[in-house]
Amino acid sequence: MMMMGDALGGIGSSVASLFFIWATIQQLFPNHLKIAIKEFIFSSLQQLGFAQRVLDHFTNLVSPYVEINFPESDEYRFNHAFSAIETYLGSKATEKSKLLRGSQVKESKGLVLKRDEAKIRDEYKGANVWWETVTDTDGIRSYKLTFHNSARSLITDSYIQYVVEEGKSVEAKNKQTKLFTNNPSSQWVSSHNMWRYIDFEHPASFETLAMDPEKKQEILDDLVAFSNGKEYYKKIGKAWKRGYLLYGPPGTGKSTMIAAMANFLNYNIYDLELTAVKNNSELRKLLTATSSKSVVVIEDIDCSVDLSGDRIKKDRNTAEKSGEQGKDTNSVTLSGLLNFIDGIWSACGQERIVVFTTNHLEKLDPALIRRGRMDMHIELSYCTYGAFKILAKNYLDLDLNDEDDDHPFCKKIKSLLKETKISPADVAENLMARNHQIDVVGSLNLLVQALEEYNYYQRRQHDEDKKKNKRFTIFG
Repeated sequence: MMMMGDALGGIGSSVASLFFIWATIQQLFPNHLKIAIKEFIFSSLQQLGFAQRVLDHFTNLVSPYVEINFPESDEYRFNHAFSAIETYLGSKATEKSKLLRGSQVKESKGLVLKRDEAKIRDEYKGANVWWETVTDTDGIRSYKLTFHNSARSLITDSYIQYVVEEGKSVEAKNKQTKLFTNNPSSQWVSSHNMWRYIDFEHPASFETLAMDPEKKQEILDDLVAFSNGKEYYKKIGKAWKRGYLLYGPPGTGKSTMIAAMANFLNYNIYDLELTAVKNNSELRKLLTATSSKSVVVIEDIDCSVDLSGDRIKKDRNTAEKSGEQGKDTNSVTLSGLLNFIDGIWSACGQERIVVFTTNHLEKLDPALIRRGRMDMHIELSYCTYGAFKILAKNYLDLDLNDEDDDHPFCKKIKSLLKETKISPADVAENLMARNHQIDVVGSLNLLVQALEEYNYYQRRQHDEDKKKNKRFTIFG
């Protein structure tokens, strides 16, 4: 026993001497030498198993706590663990909290109280942990988790997973669809601030969408098949995404269709403004930062940037003379966009819908809208009688059925709609004219008058165009 005691005493004395030497080195040597000496001492001690155990025990006595950081984003991609942790901590009971944050986002909802403490204590199976919000010098937020080393396996094996799953469950129950739009790269902070968002509260639904019922059902069936298609897409070896091209004249409901899609699937919307993107590299960073279960939208793509296959470049001499060369100009290319739609980058994110809208289908490069990229082409045309019946129900509470088609008013409107190009938005505007002084019949009368005016103007325009063409034919 005496020998064992002497041996332990000798080891203890040696370890104490090493730490005394290390304290002296800390004061006398420069930083780079201190690091090298420290690595040498620790590597030497690791050669002796018993000495390593003594050293570990000493380290645990000096600093027995472990810290894990969960940053808001990682390499330009949003860290979903951060979001789940934030939701989990925000949902913790507020009865015992002394610092609360109150908010009322929607007028129809009551005041929401959340914990607003910099440091939050939590307990899991007898182990205490502490969560703290940390913001670095670049403005990047993280959640720091601190716990005793004795609970390491419990925390890393089950507690963190429990927090993330609970947070995601709360998110799913209380999910509010969000509308994102991209910031110019000059406003980006590291991988942050690429997108800003507001709550999306557009009331559009497929039930109130004014379009042909059969076409509407076809789109609904396609969306349902897509949202349930995880295993199918995996089986055929394709990225879980789908492209929709919405085209037609202004006012035919393209934006409303997007809102109805997002509300139906409960997906977030990313409204991508291409004119604010300088190059393909920025485009790639923006798109990889979007979340799954989202609708990525590029509206009026024919007007955003020149994405035709035979892009006409500016004359370099003119650019040099005007001093334009060297400035930050938009250089997003067709190939850069296509690479995200169905190239190697298309697999960065799952369950994602890409929507293009245009008023001029003929201006788009065929490569951009071919099947497989834009899988479904949806024409949103001028108002039909079927669309009118939906608008009449929305605006006038007038539920028209097949028997009502023989009513003089309905016959008149049906006939005019066949001969007149008028957008659903214009029809809706005339139906909205109803007020306390104008009843349903008065509103329908206003619509008939508007249709007759549109029809007269379009007929006259058509006749003038015929005369012009005839004149050019004679003198051509």
